Amino acid sequence: MELKPYQKKVLTDLEQYLEYVQAYKRIDQAFNEFWKDRVGAYNPLSGEGMEPYKNNVPGAPNVCIKVPTAGGKTFIAANALKVIFDAFNYDKTKAVVWLVPSVTILDQTIKNLSDISHPYRQRINTHFGGKVEVYTKDALLQGAGFSPASVNEQLSILILSFDSLRSRKKEDRKIYQENGQLASFAESGDTWHLLENTDDTALINVIRKLNPVVIVDESHNAESELSVEMLKNLNPCFILDLTATPRNNSNIISYVNAFELKRENMVKLPVIVYNHHDKTEVVNSALQLQRRLELLAQKEEKNGGRYIRPMVLFQAQPRTGEDNTTFEKLKQKLVELQIPEEQIKIKTADINELKNIDLHDRNCPVRYIITVNALKEGWDCPFAYILASLADRSSNVDVEQILGRVLRQPYVIKHSEAMLNLSYVLTASVKFMDTLQNIVQGLNRAGFSSKDYKVADSQLTDIKKTAESPAEQLTLQYDEEQKVDSSIDEIDTERITAASESEKGEADSAVSEIEKTAVQQDREYERAVMKTNDSSIANQYGDKIKTAVAKEHFIDVIKDVKIPQFFLEVGDMGIFGTETSVPLSRESLLKDFPLSKGNTEINFDEVSTDLYKVDLEKRSEADYTPAFMKLDKSISPQILKFILSAPKERQVKEIAVRIVEMIGNMWPVSDDELFKYVKRVVEDLSPEQIVDLMNREYTYKDRIKDKIQLLTSEYAEKTFNKFIDTDKIKIKESYKIPEAQYPGDTEDYGIAKSLYGKEFRMNEFEKRAINDVANLDNIMLWTKNPDKKGLRINGFINHYPDFIVITKSGKVLVIETKGDDRDNTDTMQKIKLGKTWANKAGEKYKYFMIFDKKSMEGAYTLSDALKIIAEL
Repeated sequence: MELKPYQKKVLTDLEQYLEYVQAYKRIDQAFNEFWKDRVGAYNPLSGEGMEPYKNNVPGAPNVCIKVPTAGGKTFIAANALKVIFDAFNYDKTKAVVWLVPSVTILDQTIKNLSDISHPYRQRINTHFGGKVEVYTKDALLQGAGFSPASVNEQLSILILSFDSLRSRKKEDRKIYQENGQLASFAESGDTWHLLENTDDTALINVIRKLNPVVIVDESHNAESELSVEMLKNLNPCFILDLTATPRNNSNIISYVNAFELKRENMVKLPVIVYNHHDKTEVVNSALQLQRRLELLAQKEEKNGGRYIRPMVLFQAQPRTGEDNTTFEKLKQKLVELQIPEEQIKIKTADINELKNIDLHDRNCPVRYIITVNALKEGWDCPFAYILASLADRSSNVDVEQILGRVLRQPYVIKHSEAMLNLSYVLTASVKFMDTLQNIVQGLNRAGFSSKDYKVADSQLTDIKKTAESPAEQLTLQYDEEQKVDSSIDEIDTERITAASESEKGEADSAVSEIEKTAVQQDREYERAVMKTNDSSIANQYGDKIKTAVAKEHFIDVIKDVKIPQFFLEVGDMGIFGTETSVPLSRESLLKDFPLSKGNTEINFDEVSTDLYKVDLEKRSEADYTPAFMKLDKSISPQILKFILSAPKERQVKEIAVRIVEMIGNMWPVSDDELFKYVKRVVEDLSPEQIVDLMNREYTYKDRIKDKIQLLTSEYAEKTFNKFIDTDKIKIKESYKIPEAQYPGDTEDYGIAKSLYGKEFRMNEFEKRAINDVANLDNIMLWTKNPDKKGLRINGFINHYPDFIVITKSGKVLVIETKGDDRDNTDTMQKIKLGKTWANKAGEKYKYFMIFDKKSMEGAYTLSDALKIIAEL
């Protein structure tokens, strides 16, 4: 199971944040500078836009990753453990407290992380050399395989529920009570970690002594003061929150949006919503639509696709004191429609007919599940396609709790049948606009937005657009007697014909409208996904982030400007798409890169012995900044002896695994290719070098990583030139200069013709160079191009030139400035790429690499550049 690109991006964000902690040595300053450098806001979730880091648990970094439902939060967390522990001293005891909000998710997490064949556990085992143990609360309380000796030799994952730590119930307070089974942890006599008024053998004190990393799953459930107290009591060294809906005091460091999930075929979006007149029509459409989807799934399987059995979730309205009767009546209605009883199951708080049923099994008959909110969390079956709400029409249809259960895409692939790529909500509500708000809330709860649903009923769509008083306007569609709520008893089975619909049969008008909308919206949503590259958090919280707006008299100048970028020819993008090319990425140039066969000549003779360390910084009596560190030091004598006493082949494998773990993500190079290459490097080392490597792992790791980066750069450039020569790479007008941007540190430099007034920060030579350019008579405007966020010349490297300049004649100049002390491989690569870009872009576009006074092939001195630019 490989990481998706957006998951890799999340882990990179986490790694970069930890590097900021090392650089600034303070948790709050690291977070603030991390975001300040990116979008100019200290906390993107705060209403002020500049609110600093929220120090929820003093002494422990507490950061949040926002990932929508079906985005693979648990897999991200499994991979994040290595990133986090790599930022600490390797001799530190490795313990993780994995917190979950419910019994359902608790059982699911224990099952997945305990199963050595599950991808989550396999990834953790790979990162920690297979020395991993997973503990439940009961196992911990009994001391089963849990001792000081065991935790010192492995990664210990303690899976607990929120309630076991914050509950006031006596049964759930055993964690805080004396426990003779854990007495060995108290034998050292240490008292620094003890929680007030608790015995030193209590499990909570054992956990506190381990100073664990804490993973908080669905962290939006842990916002209360009691929850914060729970986290403090754990004495964590690091807290990682994972949620689709961050709470108000979350410190977000990475954000994944819906388009990224859709691009990777993780979700069935958009959600197609249709409002009916009554419950009979809802049931009729649900049955017809299920049959239609199943026929499409069977057709796709015959053409080589995977098995799919589309299912309906019927959301019955709870009735005080007669819930079971309501559910059973609905089931009976479905049986009257000649649906086999084995295809219908009830799942409520009291009834669980899904227990021990594998819904993915092709021999499983289940197609209809009746529930209220029992599936609201911890339940994901990709075969669930339709949510049919049978709430009373006079009430707001409360669908938000379980809407996320129909969003997961089967097999994480795009299906050839368009309707199998979407999900569906069927309702019967007079207060339809209020119902739509609940659907939006459901999408918000799952980490999505109002952009991710579409109304299928054209009449309702028109009314939605024009209604001043939505509830009143929508009521006018129906006659007065239709306002009366219908009970389950009043579902008219004689009006329902879906059960007898054949493959050649005609669907009713509602289902036809749903199908028509679904096909159209699938096409439009796919186009939007392909066009959207901005996945940044600024795109989600732009109204809360400091914004620089283009001067009004320049807006007409930039609105029609599209600066060319490179595109890779890929052919037809889908059965509805007409796209034949996609923006070129360095990853696409490295798609077939055979790293494992690359040159392994690396000079280790001049390895530096310099080490560095970041000490604990005391900020107050109760607040210490933890010592994140990356440093060379001798590994434990036991590990060194174990590895060196092994046969050569075993030595090489053990060392290669350690180095690969330290190198981390080298996307798009696969983990397998990386391991094979590192293994070849280690095989070439002498016995003396192997001992030296074991004592200075980080330095050797850096040399190997530098070599890999050199090999990838050479291969990417070679492939780029080949694709240019064979016309596989085209250039298209693509990048639009934004009318507003999200700058970090800005300044009004007082330089004429600035697009935004306040521009991104510049060094002294950049200021002098652009001032001289701006004062030329033929210049219309200029702007500082932000690194990582602005115009990217996308080739064998990603080149973000320093400035974009537009002349009065309409020429577009991209300018890179370099101090005279800069003369390296990176500079030469930028010159080569910039010149190639300008030649392909056409006469309207020019590229300049400018030094102050230094002469270099392909570049200009400032005085020479000014003479040329003045004539454009």
